[in-house]
Amino acid sequence: MKKLVTGTFALLLLLVAGAAMADEYQDAIRMFKQADDSAKFFETSYGYAVFPTVGKGGIGVGGAYGKGRVYAHDQYVGDATLTQVSLGFQLGGQAFSEIIFFEDERAFREFTSGNFEFGAGAGVVVITAAAQAQATTAGSSATLSGGKNNADTIGNTYNKGMATFIIAKGGLMYEISVSGQKFTYTPRR
Repeated sequence: MKKLVTGTFALLLLLVAGAAMADEYQDAIRMFKQADDSAKFFETSYGYAVFPTVGKGGIGVGGAYGKGRVYAHDQYVGDATLTQVSLGFQLGGQAFSEIIFFEDERAFREFTSGNFEFGAGAGVVVITAAAQAQATTAGSSATLSGGKNNADTIGNTYNKGMATFIIAKGGLMYEISVSGQKFTYTPRR
């Protein structure tokens, strides 16, 4: 009987954890849908990859990591991981949500080919409520967000078939660094 109760409890914990993770993805998608300019990308893009929480930190050498899901025509088709290594002057840590829209099937296939990397010059649009800034993965990180429901976006164009937006969740990071993001993709089974 004790094994049955323990096994049932473990299964219940797994189900609750899975539901919480699913909510994290849906919450991030909802935030991006509520930001005026990024909302329209959901209607016109072939698909997107969403990373609800990317943690970034560094002292001289830095890094970032996040887990995400990839969608094609609003259908969950696979999982992705984001990693980033950076060198240069940097101090601090921050967390943010990130979404990458794919303009067409070509861009989607490029991202989902297994290993994909944004170069140091890839553009990222920072979604903020009180500050207006544009950043790139090459640095320039001074971001704030006034909340999930009052975000506006700055800029809204595809670059090589992809458009990337981030929403700062918290933390403070000073950096003048060279970095790029690398993604791995695993199809959903």
